[in-house]
Parts: sequence; C-alpha cells; structure tokens
Amino acid sequence: MYRKQVRRRRAILVVLVVACLMLISISISEAEDGPLHSVQSGVSSILSPVGEGASRALKPVRDLVDWFDETWTARGENDELKSQVASLRQELLDTQNAAEKAGYSQDLQKLIEAGGLSGYTAVDASVVARSPSLWYSTIKISAGSSDGVARNDAVITKDGLIGHVTEVTGGTAVVSLITDSSNAVAARVVGKGPEGLVEPIVGATGKLSFGLIQGDEDVKDGDRLVTAGFTTESGLASLYPADIPIGQVVETIPAQDQQKEQVNVEPFADLSDLPEVTVLTGGGTDG
Repeated sequence: MYRKQVRRRRAILVVLVVACLMLISISISEAEDGPLHSVQSGVSSILSPVGEGASRALKPVRDLVDWFDETWTARGENDELKSQVASLRQELLDTQNAAEKAGYSQDLQKLIEAGGLSGYTAVDASVVARSPSLWYSTIKISAGSSDGVARNDAVITKDGLIGHVTEVTGGTAVVSLITDSSNAVAARVVGKGPEGLVEPIVGATGKLSFGLIQGDEDVKDGDRLVTAGFTTESGLASLYPADIPIGQVVETIPAQDQQKEQVNVEPFADLSDLPEVTVLTGGGTDG
C-alpha cells in the first residue's frame, strides 16, 4: 500500500513538472493576445487588490522596523558627534588657556619694564588655596624656596600689586594680600608726589583706603597709586619695590569733626580671582 502511494505521488509530480514546462513553452511562443496571456492577466487582476491590501496592512510594521533602524543609526551618529564636540571644546579651552598665558606674560613683561623691576627675577606660580577667613586675606601658591622665593618678596599680577610672601616651604609659599588686616603699603600718587599708606578699611573686608603721610596736594577721584619704594638714610627700605601699580582712588570722603579725610581705593588687580601670580624674587628681606 505504501509503495503504491509513493509511486502515485511521483507520477503526479512528473505530470505537474511536464505541464509546467509545456505552459512555459506555450507562453513564450504564444502571441501577447493569446488565451494563456489572457488567463495570466485575469489572475493578476484578481490578486492585485489582495497584494495591495497586504502591503497596506504590513506598512505600519515596515515603518516600525524602519523607525528602529533609523533611531539606532541616529544614536550612533549622535554619540560620535558628542565625542567630536567634546574634543573640539577641549581644543578650544587649551587654545584659550595658551592665549591667556601668552597675554599674561606679555602684559607682565610690560609692567616689569615700565616699573623698573628688571633687577628682580620673576617666578610664576599658580594659586592652590585661599584663606577661608574674612579678616586674614591670604593665598597659598605653588612656588617656594626651591624656586628662589623668600619671605617678604613682592607678589604681583599683570595688573599690579597683590601682596607679599609671609611663609615659605620648599615647594609652596603663603602670600598675605594687601587687603589683609595686618598689611600696609607705602604708596604715592602718580604725577603729584604726595605719599601715604594704603591700608585695609576697618570693618570693611576687602576694601582699601589711602591715608596721607606728607604732601599738601589734594587727592581726587581717578588718581592712580603706585608703591613708594622709599629708602631711609638709616638704610630702612620699603617692603615693596617702587612704582608697582596698586589701585585707583574711587571715592574721597571729607573729614568730619575729629575724623580724617577718607580716601577709598580700588585695587587694579582682581584679588577675588587669582588663578596665577608672579613673585619678584631677589629683593625680599628676611625678618
């Protein structure tokens, strides 16, 4: 029984193959308006709407697949763009830092040459810490005795005086700013000559005032102050070299009753923003 079924199936398969070959042969040799072509066109017309319907039904699925594919592609491109932006941002920062350092060095050199400070050795340093106290304005810098820094060395930026060295270790130093309550700077008015002391204002953290010691000239708003840099006959020298810019007079308050005239001064250097400073070595005195 089984063998008969196998032989019957084989016979049917052979018949179908022969029929297909005959149809193909007839279709090729038949004219376009022949009966076989007419049947083919009719079947195509019947099945065409079915194909279009299936295509429409499957369109959301295809769109969903395309969306996932485009999304993953976009994510990859987005990650690559983010990496490129980060790289370009870092290159820009490096270029800006290099330009700032170059500009700082040029401005600092102009200040040293204009102020007659060429006899000092300039040691650049970064600020690594600031004092948290409101009354003691100090910073710690990344240069010390191994760099030639000594106590009482003047410390400046490209804008002017900021203070002097008070403590030194091998690789660091502490700088007392001119706004520190323990500091006083001998100063003079540019072009006029009256001398006095620039000191922090008591009760006004970070503010400076200029008190006259000698000279009868009036001090006015806009007057510029520089270090006096005097040396007495006994050999006592000012802590700071002469002609370092300090600040500008911004307000003059007339004297009242027993009080003296108060001259408020704004430092040229931004003492709240000191990423880098320069120590003038070779002129400090121990003590």
